Parts: sequence; C-alpha cells; structure tokens
Amino acid sequence: MSAIEINEQFKGTLTDRMGIEILETTAQRLVATMPVKGNEQPFGLLHGGASCVLAETLASIGSALHGAPMGKVAVGVDINATHHRATRDGAVTAVATAIYLGRTTTTYDVVITDDRDKRICTARITCQLISVPPS
Repeated sequence: MSAIEINEQFKGTLTDRMGIEILETTAQRLVATMPVKGNEQPFGLLHGGASCVLAETLASIGSALHGAPMGKVAVGVDINATHHRATRDGAVTAVATAIYLGRTTTTYDVVITDDRDKRICTARITCQLISVPPS
C-alpha cells in the first residue's frame, strides 16, 4: 500500500486530526511528518504523547504491511519513549526502522527529529501480529 493510499485511509482518524502525513512506507522503513502546532501541551511545547502517537502510528503501519501477507493484523503491545529535547514550532519528522519482523511480533526503533535535525524523541514499539477470523 502506498503512502498516498494510507493517508487517504486515515482521513477522519486521530492520525489525520494530528496532521500526520505518511511519506514513505515499507515494512522495513517508514517516514512521516507532523506539525507541532495543534499538538502542544499547555506550555507551548510539543506534547510527549503526540510523539508517542506519531511513533506508534508508523510502527503499526509497518507491522500491518509485514503481517498482511500472512493474513494477520497488528496491535501495539509495548511502547517506550525517551524525550530528549523540546520543540515549539515547525514540524517533526519520524523515521521508523524495523528491528525485528517475525511471525507473531514486530519491533521498531523510531527516531523523531525537529526542523533543525535535532533528535527530540527516541521510541521503541513492539506489535503483536494476530489472525482475525473472517466476519
């Protein structure tokens, strides 16, 4: 599935409301951007939870792309995020790289940087791949 198709599929979801734009999608590597404006905490800084949403979005998409040929869907089971520095404006870019792509789990390393290419967050996300019975 292309980045354009994924962005279209996410219309009206949290991903869309946060302004996340998917730019590159493979099971091994994904890239997206997100504006800081509208995703701040009360002190005007990018909300740490927004960084987690961005990271988990990419890991979930990558996991779904990996699991689809096996007839599986991805569900997040673990996220760990370290917030290194604050940012107040512009946009952030996330690059998710697969660490492990298995039959039942996947794990991604996600690095989020600001407009000056300074790392603001590092996250690790594990997803479980589950079979969904036909409806």
